[in-house]
Amino acid sequence: MQANIGIKQENLAAVSHSLGKILADEFLLYTKTRKAHWCVTGPDFHTKHLFFESQYQQLEEIIDDVAERIRTLGHYPPATLKEFLALTHLTELSREKNDAPGFIRELLQDHESILIHLRENINGYATAFHDAGSSDYITGLMETHEKMAWMLRAHLE
Repeated sequence: MQANIGIKQENLAAVSHSLGKILADEFLLYTKTRKAHWCVTGPDFHTKHLFFESQYQQLEEIIDDVAERIRTLGHYPPATLKEFLALTHLTELSREKNDAPGFIRELLQDHESILIHLRENINGYATAFHDAGSSDYITGLMETHEKMAWMLRAHLE
């Protein structure tokens, strides 16, 4: 059944597709953060292991929220690794060294890339697609990524 929430169906489809790209980015970042949690080595292993765990737990909640936002708009989210890899603008990098600073730099770059992408869509959701709810939603998501990026950045100072 189509969502009848005061937004044209073609706009709901466009926002849902855009949110699907965000979901793909979030899932890839979650996976990379899990890898950092599992593979980090060094004298600060325990501290970084716990830090990465707190970050992937936040991302896990974000993933569920983004998928549910897409469902709220009457569409189905992408839900396979193949779909995520086709939609994401992030990359899967292989690391030779499993040091905390290297993982942190890579994850920070991804958070910042997601932040830029979110900022680029906030106004468009509200103006072009008349979806203030999704605009507000990704504003909150942006604020969460800003804080997560700050936490990563603080480890590099």
